[in-house]
Amino acid sequence: MPRAAIQYGRMLTRLTCHPVYILKGGYERFSGMYHFLRTQKIIWMPQELDAFQPYPIEIVPGKVFLGNFSQACDPKIQKDLKIKAHINVSMETGPFFAGEADRLLHIQIEDSPEAQILPFLRHLCHFTGSHIQLGSVILIFSTRGISRSCAAAIAYLMHSNEQTLQRSWAYVKKCKNNMCPNWGLVTQLLEWEKIILGGFITNITDLLY
Repeated sequence: MPRAAIQYGRMLTRLTCHPVYILKGGYERFSGMYHFLRTQKIIWMPQELDAFQPYPIEIVPGKVFLGNFSQACDPKIQKDLKIKAHINVSMETGPFFAGEADRLLHIQIEDSPEAQILPFLRHLCHFTGSHIQLGSVILIFSTRGISRSCAAAIAYLMHSNEQTLQRSWAYVKKCKNNMCPNWGLVTQLLEWEKIILGGFITNITDLLY
């Protein structure tokens, strides 16, 4: 017999046009990992929903998060996710880790096709990998969290997993479906693929926005 969660999931699929997912490990595992997202509330007021601050997206479970500038400035989010380091891929200056070169990597580039992220990618990957080895949780962010920071996260996955742009792109897209790196960043990620894998493998016209 199917378990209760699966039975309810099947019922919900008949009532909604949206996908229904069953959490692996159930509520107990979810509570252990994301206790700060639990709530006893049954009814939410419209004002409360408007004020709700979404959390950054988990790219490497428990280690690397992807977000926007507003989330990077929120002390509660830093505390809840145990963020110990930032990669800021924007022109803005955040309030955390100022003057701490071992905890803040600030890549000051505009979100434009002319912006050059490629010269920073090797350092970015080393910075991220070092913090993961130390057990530090790291947040990668940009102004809106959909272009420059996504390109940075893709570059890290390509480097750490020695995998193609297309595969890393698909993974981040699955985590954050509104990601949209500008075309200049995409072409530089293709160059990064050549550096890592020794040649161009991905056809960037096949990348799904």
